[in-house]
Amino acid sequence: MGSTARIVMLGTGDFAAPTFQALCEALDFHIAALVTQPDRPQGRKQELIPSRIKRDALTRGVPVFQPEDVNSPESVAAIRALAPDFLVTAAYGQILSAELLGVPVVAAINLHGSLLPAYRGAAPVARAIQRGESESGVTVIRMTPRIDAGGMLKIARVSIDPDETAGVLEDRLAVLGAPLVVETLRELLEGRCETISQVRAKVTKAPKLRKEDGLIDWSQSARAIHNLVRAMQPWPSAFSYLDGNRADEAEPLRLIVHQTEPVEAIGDLAPGAVLEAQGDRLVVATGRGAIRLVKVQVPGRKSLAAAEFIRGHSHLLLGRSFRQSGREPT
Repeated sequence: MGSTARIVMLGTGDFAAPTFQALCEALDFHIAALVTQPDRPQGRKQELIPSRIKRDALTRGVPVFQPEDVNSPESVAAIRALAPDFLVTAAYGQILSAELLGVPVVAAINLHGSLLPAYRGAAPVARAIQRGESESGVTVIRMTPRIDAGGMLKIARVSIDPDETAGVLEDRLAVLGAPLVVETLRELLEGRCETISQVRAKVTKAPKLRKEDGLIDWSQSARAIHNLVRAMQPWPSAFSYLDGNRADEAEPLRLIVHQTEPVEAIGDLAPGAVLEAQGDRLVVATGRGAIRLVKVQVPGRKSLAAAEFIRGHSHLLLGRSFRQSGREPT
């Protein structure tokens, strides 16, 4: 095999970038290629913007391969021609076939953003925060055709701050996982990396986020809503609709909620009712307790602190309630 192991890295999201960097900088590994998703149109101008990891690869002179279908015969043949000792995946975006997983000489491994077998799936960080977990971590696993079901090779744990967003936690987990992947590869080469099977009875799922997942249910507790808002950052963002009660307000106002704080309820109004709207306190009743909206946004405009939003929209807030239906998410 030689002293330098050959690696094909498969990754697209920012979660994969620290691992790619760590592998590039490890002298005992050679990155033969980066396989990443094709550039997709983004933003209002629908520009093709390369991912962070692709830009890094091009800067380093690492060949970049962007197949629409990584499991096509042509793609598998191209990766096999690179003669990799390892396939390393993180936030790639396609499920790998059994044929492709059989290409590397030593192993195909994946860095996953949860403490497996909990939160298998596309959105482990967001779903863990949404469900109020106080601990998270990363797991390096052997890859199998079944999603996130392979034997566990390495685990690292971290605590979740009660106000931490999914974006912030994912960045921390990405940095935590990078050296863990390097350590795993070295131990696999030396034949001393133990594999631990996942306990099927403890499996939980973390399905892909959809825009509609951000809709706030005000009948839930303030803490549950706070967790939802944190989980939906940076995408797709939590949202609700503010009732209109005048003839010129036929459509409720859709309001994106970026940051919240659970507070003690004042009064006994129905969930969704605006309890306070003065100074920097925009407080809404929930099924248990109340929640202060700290940072909000009207679609198409910039995000505002509550005080600034109240100054410009006080006529919309007094005596109003948030509801769970209105225009469809855009």
